[in-house]
Amino acid sequence: MDMKTIYAAAEQDREAVASFLQDIIRIKSLSCEENQVVERIAEEMRKVGFDEVRIDGLGNVIGRVGNGPRVVAMDAHIDTVDVGNPELWEIDPFAAVRKDDAIWGRGACDMKGAMASLVYGAKLVKQLGLAKNLSLYVTGTVMEEDCDGLCWQYILREKVIDPWPECVVIAEPTNMNIYRGHRGRMEIEIRVSGLSAHGSAPERGINAVYKMAPIILDIEKLNERLRTDPFLGKGTVTISEIRSTSPSLCAVADSCTIHLDRRLTKGETIESAVAELEELPSVKAAKAKVVVLDYARPAYTGLVYPTKKYYPTWVLEENHPALQTAVAAYEAVLGQKPKVDKWTFSTNGVATMGMFGIPSFGLGPGNEEFAHSPKEHIPIEHLWKAAAFYAAFAEMYSAG
Repeated sequence: MDMKTIYAAAEQDREAVASFLQDIIRIKSLSCEENQVVERIAEEMRKVGFDEVRIDGLGNVIGRVGNGPRVVAMDAHIDTVDVGNPELWEIDPFAAVRKDDAIWGRGACDMKGAMASLVYGAKLVKQLGLAKNLSLYVTGTVMEEDCDGLCWQYILREKVIDPWPECVVIAEPTNMNIYRGHRGRMEIEIRVSGLSAHGSAPERGINAVYKMAPIILDIEKLNERLRTDPFLGKGTVTISEIRSTSPSLCAVADSCTIHLDRRLTKGETIESAVAELEELPSVKAAKAKVVVLDYARPAYTGLVYPTKKYYPTWVLEENHPALQTAVAAYEAVLGQKPKVDKWTFSTNGVATMGMFGIPSFGLGPGNEEFAHSPKEHIPIEHLWKAAAFYAAFAEMYSAG
């Protein structure tokens, strides 16, 4: 297939893909509340000619184009974070305003824009008769903002897509570059116990906040000496919350807990990260507990699918055939060489490749700088050009 034909067909869908994105931005879809936007996406998939559309037990919408022997999946999560302080928004975050050749609103960039592009990329595959050897799945996944990768743990372990994909394209925003990995992350708590006493005589108790203080200082120092990687960068740890308990505000604190955001570079694991904390002198002295947290929140379907809040690091090697095909498809259909880089944040790739080893890479419309921002928007040009890339990649990968 001539790549100019794919590009021209994608450009013809410019208004359709933009209008669809506006529709789904207008449907608020926080994590575990995605049912209405899932139904709207399923409707659009059927409208543009998908061969199969279904919703799985966790609530993910799964669309398929083609029935070839090789399986490829392209993923966008369709939940969003909340608005935050509404006074920081210059427009209604759910009005999906078109301004300056862009669409503005919560989820425009992260990542309903990608969902719209994937649907219309698959439409091109169907319309132009591309990728004859593929069963191409487009997944609109849930709960990513709450627990990245949980959706794909469900899809793979429960064989929602069977056989498993041989390659997954993660459509998180990359500013139309190609990304091949990112650091992993963990959510950890450190807990110390004290002994309550009346605040008028604190010497009678053991203040848990004071016991935590040396641990806080040690964690600040630990961050400075964590491992680094030439591509992914340095591992990090930071305290994102501190809380305590006591019988009253006139009493000595009898417990104190800190919440850690731990980012894992290449070579760091759940075991190594926990061991580093447990070996801190202050942790030992306080007999503190280091706990990797669990996630067990019901999906909108009511299903609870628990997991540890450990999201592994992953990197696709530069010479991997899927990545080389992606670069070639980009150059062929968009007429320029892509930048190949990494995300700063975490994606569903923590499951597809980090946990299950399925080769994964990413290209998504929108600039990740505006994810979770009150200035969230996405260029309309990105929408149809991303669709052109998805179709071109499917065609070239199928022929490989």
